[in-house]
Amino acid sequence: MVPTNFYLILSALLFTIGVAGVLTRRNALIIFMCVELMLNSVNLTLVALSRHWGNFNGHIFVFMIMAVAAAEVAIGLAILIAQYHLSKTTNIDEINLMKW
Repeated sequence: MVPTNFYLILSALLFTIGVAGVLTRRNALIIFMCVELMLNSVNLTLVALSRHWGNFNGHIFVFMIMAVAAAEVAIGLAILIAQYHLSKTTNIDEINLMKW
């Protein structure tokens, strides 16, 4: 059996990669993927700690986070596609949402 510390270290590394991607990248699609990576690292932490403590509360929160992530992707990609048709770019610095 793998110790819980390994899962927590992996989760921290994934979250750090996600934060670095959000802060350094300018492409909206990459930023969405980095946010999803951060949400998945939180899911990994919740499942690992839930297994460690022997209850299922973490699993319930994981399902709620997955639902929020799915809604975020659907709405975010719809906004991004609409904005791409207007300005022909996915660069965050060049997107102007007040132009509509």
